[in-house]
Amino acid sequence: MIRIFTTLSLLAGSLVVVTLLLGLYIGDLHDPSLLANRDALSSLVRLAIIHKMLGLASALVVVFVNSIVVTYFIGTGRWCKEVVETYSLDRTLLRRSTILKRRTFPWAVVCMLVIVGVIALGAAADPGRPNPGTELWVTPHLIGAFLGLAFVVATFFVEAQRIREHHVVIGDILAEVKRIRLERGLEV
Repeated sequence: MIRIFTTLSLLAGSLVVVTLLLGLYIGDLHDPSLLANRDALSSLVRLAIIHKMLGLASALVVVFVNSIVVTYFIGTGRWCKEVVETYSLDRTLLRRSTILKRRTFPWAVVCMLVIVGVIALGAAADPGRPNPGTELWVTPHLIGAFLGLAFVVATFFVEAQRIREHHVVIGDILAEVKRIRLERGLEV
């Protein structure tokens, strides 16, 4: 699981970084000096459309990666519970699994909400919207994008560590099952 998570989190993080860099390159489309140069404005508007689509793709991938983490902990947590109960293992093993799951879920959920928040700020700052005042949202979107990227990266580090710790718990459960099966003369 850790290799899959690492690959997907690197993809998600890269997409967010590329989206942020593209947004920085585009700059503020509300800038009045852009109106004087129609060609420059036209190419920036095309890049802004790419920025929006890339932002949506980035958000979807971040949500996808966090959803996989949540699903992983639900599935392996259930497996741990069933094995601990079936083999009457020390319930400390189950508690370790449960604690890791409970400590990871908030990170995953908040990360999903943060990336959606960055997208919402971007939508509010979109100069293509017919609503007045979109220029007021450019700076909050920029700040939100930087903070969002930092939080996504921090979340991925926390989740990777918790997945590694959970692999240790699974290994400990498997070692106990092997010991019991060998004692009983069962196939291992």
